[in-house]
Amino acid sequence: MVESQEKSKLLLVDDEVGYLEVLSKRLTHRGFKVTTASSGAEAIRALRSWEFDLAVVDLKMEDMDGIEVLKVLKRMDPALHVIILTGHGSERAARDGIAHGAFDYLIKPIGLDPLIARIRAALSSESG
Repeated sequence: MVESQEKSKLLLVDDEVGYLEVLSKRLTHRGFKVTTASSGAEAIRALRSWEFDLAVVDLKMEDMDGIEVLKVLKRMDPALHVIILTGHGSERAARDGIAHGAFDYLIKPIGLDPLIARIRAALSSESG
């Protein structure tokens, strides 16, 4: 477990670049170390190069959906915590995400404080 959650390394994955930039800046201002990826393929490349404590992955993206990205990330790093974040919520997608190892499934728009609360909860849990 990381020494300080505030220094935790987050991977944010979303093909909405404007949203990605805003969320990255807001989380960085809260003390997290943030790397962004605007596609599933970019997220996979990032995980090959760096270690992360948690990934926040959008469900609907152009190249790969969030469940596909989740499966690949968990194969690469089974201990990685993953939160699926989407504006296109469905019960089936939520069940699929949790079944494939997502820590949580959150619906956009979500406020920064509730998102950080779920990130902290994931980082505090014992398994990825």
